[in-house]
Amino acid sequence: MAGLTFKVTNRSRKGLRGLPPSLELPAEATVEDAKVAIARAAEVRDHNRIGIFDPVSKKTLKDRNTQLREHPEVIKHGELLVKDLGPQINWRSVYVIEYLGPLLFHPLFYGLRAHIYPAVYPYVKDFVPLPSSSSSGELSFAQQAAFAMITAHFVKRELETLFLHKFSASTMPFAYVFRNSFFYWVFAGLLGALEVYAPFSPSARVPTVAPPVPPFSAPLSDVLPPFLASLTPADYVTYLGIALFAVGEIANFDVHYYLAHLRKPGETARKIPRGHGFGLVTCPNYMFEIIAWAGIILVTRSPALLFFITIGSYFMYTWGWGKEKAYRKQFGDKYKKKRHVILPGLL
Repeated sequence: MAGLTFKVTNRSRKGLRGLPPSLELPAEATVEDAKVAIARAAEVRDHNRIGIFDPVSKKTLKDRNTQLREHPEVIKHGELLVKDLGPQINWRSVYVIEYLGPLLFHPLFYGLRAHIYPAVYPYVKDFVPLPSSSSSGELSFAQQAAFAMITAHFVKRELETLFLHKFSASTMPFAYVFRNSFFYWVFAGLLGALEVYAPFSPSARVPTVAPPVPPFSAPLSDVLPPFLASLTPADYVTYLGIALFAVGEIANFDVHYYLAHLRKPGETARKIPRGHGFGLVTCPNYMFEIIAWAGIILVTRSPALLFFITIGSYFMYTWGWGKEKAYRKQFGDKYKKKRHVILPGLL
């Protein structure tokens, strides 16, 4: 099979020096192969700095493992737009850094609450109720459950990043790591932990011990087991949250495991994912992520964490529509179009 010849053009005026006017590549060349060849010709040490863009849409060719012939506009125009993306950092490292923030802040506030909150309370006493117990008192069941759930969630994310996920793009600009990490470190980490473990937080006011008088009527209390009869409505919300979290996390891992093994070793072509929730939405991993965080919100009653997952859902929605459009464009009639990308009937 004949090779491919491309015109090579700088995407910006202050572009790479030393670019060859044209580039010859094998017929099976991937985006990664083109980056390596261009970097070698332009004497750029790290080929990951090379960004290759569609000559028509001007969008970056993100999946480094796709073959160039799978990008119709590139083949049609015979042109590669090139840009120096600057110093790069491995995507895996970016995720590890992002998720590290909550794993640092939550144990910190959980373990040092007796020292932190007496100093904090004077500044917020006009906005929050006086805690019924001292700041060094016991954590409520909801607070203990929240700590276990949030820690488990981000440990799972770290382990998946290190041992399971495969990335279509190997690196990203180094400067982006600060932008990406800010969201996790500040909202899911600092603000979330500061709020959840406070003795005056909503989750602290969930009863730790069942009230002496069951909230149900006497006949119902006689029918229910003693444990269920002693639960308050707030307790039911907490246990519902724990159940949603468990279902969401397990199902989310199932989707991630399935996607990581969707392509057989050596395969580069994209495949249509099936089952595992893909019949409902474009990105069931996002759906189950939201379900897990809905469980955390029910347990913590935390405005900070609600804000975190609300903003996160917006980004997941935009990413989901991007994937839906990519599936429709690449697979055509072979792909069953989805009306909703992350939540059935909603988003």
